[in-house]
Amino acid sequence: MQRRIVDDLDALLGILPPFVSEPLRRQEDLSDLLEVVMDLGRAPEARFPSHEVVLSEKEVVQEDLDYVASRISAFGDDNRAGIERTLHRISAIRNRRGRIVGLTCRVGRAVYGTVHFIEDLVQSGKSILLLGRPGIGKTTMLREVARVLADELGKRVVVVDTSNEIAGDGDIPHPAIGHARRMQVPTPTMQHAVMIEAVENHMPQAIIIDEIGTELEAAAARTIAERGVQLVGTAHGNTLENLILNPTLSDLVGGVQSVTLGDEEARHRGTQKSILERKAPPTFDVVVEIQDFNRVAVHANVSEAVDVFLRGQPVIREARWMDENGVLQKKMERAVPFATSEEPAAKRKEPRDNIVVPRIYIFGINRAKLEQAARERQADIRIVSGLNEATVFVTCKAFYRRKPQVVRDAELAGIPIYVLKNNTIGEMRQFLESLHSNRRRTDDVGMALKEAEEAIARVMNGTESVQLSPRSSYVRRLQHLMAERSHLASRSTGKEPQRRVEIFRVI
Repeated sequence: MQRRIVDDLDALLGILPPFVSEPLRRQEDLSDLLEVVMDLGRAPEARFPSHEVVLSEKEVVQEDLDYVASRISAFGDDNRAGIERTLHRISAIRNRRGRIVGLTCRVGRAVYGTVHFIEDLVQSGKSILLLGRPGIGKTTMLREVARVLADELGKRVVVVDTSNEIAGDGDIPHPAIGHARRMQVPTPTMQHAVMIEAVENHMPQAIIIDEIGTELEAAAARTIAERGVQLVGTAHGNTLENLILNPTLSDLVGGVQSVTLGDEEARHRGTQKSILERKAPPTFDVVVEIQDFNRVAVHANVSEAVDVFLRGQPVIREARWMDENGVLQKKMERAVPFATSEEPAAKRKEPRDNIVVPRIYIFGINRAKLEQAARERQADIRIVSGLNEATVFVTCKAFYRRKPQVVRDAELAGIPIYVLKNNTIGEMRQFLESLHSNRRRTDDVGMALKEAEEAIARVMNGTESVQLSPRSSYVRRLQHLMAERSHLASRSTGKEPQRRVEIFRVI
């Protein structure tokens, strides 16, 4: 597979003041440029994947910011603008009076060939959701999907383009989306309305949407999918697990509800009486986690993956990556689930040791210092010598940036990776605290469900009302669902972080 990159860098350099653009042109790795930052009263900087470069000793003045603003399109409500028929994005920072005091000029690149990872899924007609951290290439892949659907499969494709992220600035869309049609969104808050308008007015066979982030957009996505239109989009979150535990977007993968079992059924299943189950069929048939520029993980059956996840069992997904010869490789792998406490620890399929004591594989980390930090905070850890034994991978920033084979293997295996800034005791203490916090979070949902179950029993036995412990918004949502299922009333009271649920009888 050969990739072709179109970046229109000359167009971006042409809008910058000469004292910024000229030293930028002399950079040897200009093709890797991510963005140029210009802040009032500071020296301009160029940002690359692994470093930053100060472009001039001269500080940016208001005239320099006005120079750039006069050469681009008008800024929208989201403080974003662009350069016509390119994918570059210019974002503004304003002071309280609305005057521009900073600009971030981000390079937009059309990369042809990225769709090869999921081309078979796109051709299947299934709805696909792309996940991944910012800058990993979700929008780039969306452009390719739009082009393949429109040009190679001959489908009627509409791109719902918020802030002109997908098809570039101006009224004529960038060639990267092929013959797909583009509907621009006036303001980000109107994205859901334009999604529905696209279906009702233009008879698409496929809709492309970037960054589904609100309940209204999630609801619009479900409406589109239920009308038989293929939907390919992206959402906030790196993994399927993130999405399931996101109260706003969990509906994209079927949503989560609390179910109270009878005593006999709970004994039969060997679980608590209150468990989590998928609420509805998922909006998207397939979830693709973009892990790196050359690696993705595919959940080909979202319904099954969510059900397995909520039972606290390992989720099996398909890893896909390009080898040294540019050939697509595939293999099945296990993604360790975020425990939901549906089952008691003794009844889980995984050995208890896997859950309670983290097995840490270290790479480029001083073992003696890590063990010292663990003794200081009385953290129970085990350092292992083999990657296949590890539940946690720890390395330094310097090593992680170089992406040696062992790091790529850890990512491919779905092992959580912690990256420390350096080899100091302080960094290691923070790592252990983060590890401990994640383990505390694991039991949060189960404890909250049990507390709500006990409160419901007390209210049904005559207590006027019961206030629960402060919980996160998502956990409170599950507690409200439990009260509703028991035909009781509930409300959230207090201010964050002390906001909590109160359960009482319906009057």
